[in-house]
Formats: sequence, C-alpha cells, structure tokens
Amino acid sequence: MLLMDADTGTILYAKDETTERPLASVTKVMTLLLIFEAIDNGQISLEDTVTVSEHAAGMGGSQVYLEAEETQTVETMIKCIVISSANDASVAMAEYIAGSEDAFVEKMNARAAELGMEHTHFVNACGLDADGHYSCALDIALMSRELTVNHPEIFDYTSIWMEDITHHTAKGDSVFTLSSTNKLLKQYEYATGLKTGSTSQAKFCLAATATKDDVNLIAAIMAADDSASRISDAVSLFEWGFANCTVFSDDNTDILADIPVTGGVSDTVAVRYSDTFRYLDTTGSADSLKKNTFSSEIAASACRGG
Repeated sequence: MLLMDADTGTILYAKDETTERPLASVTKVMTLLLIFEAIDNGQISLEDTVTVSEHAAGMGGSQVYLEAEETQTVETMIKCIVISSANDASVAMAEYIAGSEDAFVEKMNARAAELGMEHTHFVNACGLDADGHYSCALDIALMSRELTVNHPEIFDYTSIWMEDITHHTAKGDSVFTLSSTNKLLKQYEYATGLKTGSTSQAKFCLAATATKDDVNLIAAIMAADDSASRISDAVSLFEWGFANCTVFSDDNTDILADIPVTGGVSDTVAVRYSDTFRYLDTTGSADSLKKNTFSSEIAASACRGG
C-alpha cells in the first residue's frame, strides 16, 4: 500500500509498494487517462458516438450489458467505466481510440513507461485476470496522480453514486441504472474517487482519492482480503495523512519590480512568478514559513553573473 500527496507527488507512507500483483479493474485508471488525453488532443469528443463491437460486448466480469452494434456517446461510456466499472465499455472505448484492444494496450504500456511505472505491464484494457497483467501500489499512485491532477474533470464522474443510462439497440431503448462500485464515497466524508477493482487473483484493490483542507491525497491498496479491508486501509492512510500534513500555499499575486538592464535593448525587464507556490509540510512548521523576495539590484546582479 502507499499514500501520496497528489499535488507534489510526495510519498508519505509506503509498504511493499513495488511488489507486482494483479490489479483488477484499477487497470481502468490508465484506460481513463488515455481517454481523457484523447479528448484533450482533439482525437475524440464527449459527444462522439461509439458503436459496440462483438468483442467488447462479450466481455465478462463487471459490465453494463452493452450489446453488439449498440451505440453510446463517449461521455456515457466514461460514466459506465467510472461508476459501474464496465469491462464492455472499457474495451469499446479502447477500440474506438486505437482501432483494436491490442493496439490500445500498446498505448497503455507506452504511457506507463513514460510515467516511470517500472513494475507495470498491461495485457488488456479492463483488468480481467491474465498472465503478465500486473502493477504495484507505487505505479497505481503514479497513474492516478497523472489522471486526477491533469484531468480534474474526472471527479465530475467519480462523485456520481447512481445514474440511469439508456441502452440504444435494434430492439429499442431501455433504461439501465449505473451504481457506483466505490463504497468509500458513502463511508468517508472526504473521499472523492477513484477506482475499485477485484478478481479472484487480485483480491480487492483500490485507487482512492480524498481532499481535506487543501490537502489532496491518493491511496493505493492492493490484495486486500475483502472490500471492507480495502476501505478501512484507505481510510487509515487518509486519516494519518490529514493529521500529519499541512499545505502552505501562496498565489503570488504581489507585483514584482522590474529588473534594471545594463547594455540591453531595454532599460528594464519585467519579472513574474512562474506559478503558485505550494509546500507540503509534515513537520508542523508550516505556520513559521516566511516569504522573501530578491531586490531588483540583487536580481540584476544575478542576471549579469555577478
């Protein structure tokens, strides 16, 4: 298991964090990451219509019973994946983005390598048990951070407890109710997501997210004996994290003085902050932090190499 600060990537607690294990439907964190990246780069949109293949409709395990040739929007498919952990929707989206599930899995493994997930290998897009399909708590946290920090809109979906969708098939339309698999949402007030998983080989896994007092945490749980254990483990990690972590942040809205330039095109050059300053404190010293800025003379000397 592992606890990470989402904003900085700081590991706060870890135990057996690189042990390779089956990860069940937590696999879908990577599937969702590639979906949202495809939306961001303009390859697909939430309004696109996806046609379900025979292969996708034939997925076992957790599903929303999509039929071959049924059509759904990308957004509905995302809801099916996030809320009900639908294997059929995951594979349908994999095929829609990459042409085939195998081609999508290649993208999953390539993205994992880019994120430094050294103890992960994907064989499918949904997380069904398969030889060579594994990850570790550290890698789960890495891909969960990439998804949640860069695509915070995921929380619009992970917060849904129940929602109806409509099956559009040749037989007509029918309503189907999606129910969240993440019981942590109802059992822990600060929970915000993210993805559950369970199979006979993986046991009970969880990529969990929670937010309190501007602290955003990610917990990765693998191979718990039952659903209650994975939830209690995540809650214990979160409670420890929130009790021991404080965030100091500064939006850096103050105006900085221009730096004088000698021998340049202009007499001065404007200066601005690169970003909001954020510091995660685990020592209880955040209240004593002070902000100091260089004077224009010192900054100018630094620019000249002085």
